Amino acid sequence: MKPIKVGLLGLGTVGGGTLTVLRRNREEIARRAGREIVVTMAAVRDLEKAQKYADGSIKLTNNPFDVVDNPEIDIVVEMIGGLKPAKDLVMMAIENGKHVVTANKALLAIHGSEIFAAAQAKGVMVAFEAAVAGGIPIIKSIREGLAANRIEWIAGIINGTSNFILTEMRDKGADFADVLAEAQRLGYAEADPTFDIEGVDAAHKLTILSAIGFGIPMQFDKAYIEGISKLTRQDIQYAEELGYRIKLLGITKRTEKGIELRVHPTLIPERRLIANVDGVMNAVLVKGDAVGATMSYGAGAGAEPTASSVVADLVDVTRMATSDPSNRVPHLAFQPDALSDAPILPIDEVRTAYYLRLTAQDKPGVLADITRILADLEISIDAMMQKEVDDEKAQAEVIILTHVTVEKNINAAIAKIEDLSSIVGKVTRIRMESLNRN
Repeated sequence: MKPIKVGLLGLGTVGGGTLTVLRRNREEIARRAGREIVVTMAAVRDLEKAQKYADGSIKLTNNPFDVVDNPEIDIVVEMIGGLKPAKDLVMMAIENGKHVVTANKALLAIHGSEIFAAAQAKGVMVAFEAAVAGGIPIIKSIREGLAANRIEWIAGIINGTSNFILTEMRDKGADFADVLAEAQRLGYAEADPTFDIEGVDAAHKLTILSAIGFGIPMQFDKAYIEGISKLTRQDIQYAEELGYRIKLLGITKRTEKGIELRVHPTLIPERRLIANVDGVMNAVLVKGDAVGATMSYGAGAGAEPTASSVVADLVDVTRMATSDPSNRVPHLAFQPDALSDAPILPIDEVRTAYYLRLTAQDKPGVLADITRILADLEISIDAMMQKEVDDEKAQAEVIILTHVTVEKNINAAIAKIEDLSSIVGKVTRIRMESLNRN
């Protein structure tokens, strides 16, 4: 059987890793796919630099449209990133009847519904395992391995940069700014780290996980996003003392009212496996009604871990390329005409527990005022801790852990607490999740 011919859009870190894995494991991959998979063309910015990968067997071009318009190319692998020109290239490849493999989480989170509809109409596949959690096969796990389950919730550490920063802040007692600078020096954080530290990258990935978990369209614009840049080492230390660790989590849940879709710093009990995922590693918990809670762990980035997912997609597409499109695994796990219209809940309607830290004048009646406000809004207290911070000013820090309540009530409580004359400054609020099997 003739080989499947692949065209690469981008030959950087992941593109180079993909080529390396395909060449190194050529025979093994062919045995799995049923035919050889060969990269025959690549679009690159720097032709001279790319020659080290080309090895005389790959045609190089500066124009990515040369790849998507090449009639000999069967599968286009998009690794340019961003929205432009990536969307135009993917849509043109689909229009030309080519299958697409992409690692572009932003493109799918924002334009995925349009892209999948176009692919469905042309009878081609769009595979995207590498778009979420690098080398962890979480897309296939949810879409196929857990197909028997009604997914209840998904929670994940899906940004290695932020996880590295939080790990270093905890282990070294360092401030956010210092650890961010170290992450940039080590190459874990970009010169402009905004997408990582403010939760945008994680929200792109979570949007994809939510869509395949619950069979809903991509709705990135409705995700609640809060990053880690305002976290302090004091909060990380206090969380540890209370038996918790703080992680930037992407969380999506099915509720009676709709779907929760949120990224934010989260306190997790330290005994949970996911609370002990450190450094740049990723982990995703998925709770199904039949299987219970499962956890997938591994490298969320890097040349060969991500290439592992890209090549796995190439194998899947090669296996299924000649099959009836109606018998292929649906892009979003559910048949296109069976997607749910369940709404994405606004953050005010989310139910979770909370960590509150506030600075108060150390005088009688302060705690009574605070507990009364919480009680009036039907917020019950799980634990409380007091820390002396300024003897001269007679001020103390009070840390409160609440039971589960609705976010709009905690917001109302915070506003009332901040209005008390005995409270100094703003109240710090961090959400909490138990992430147990129940």
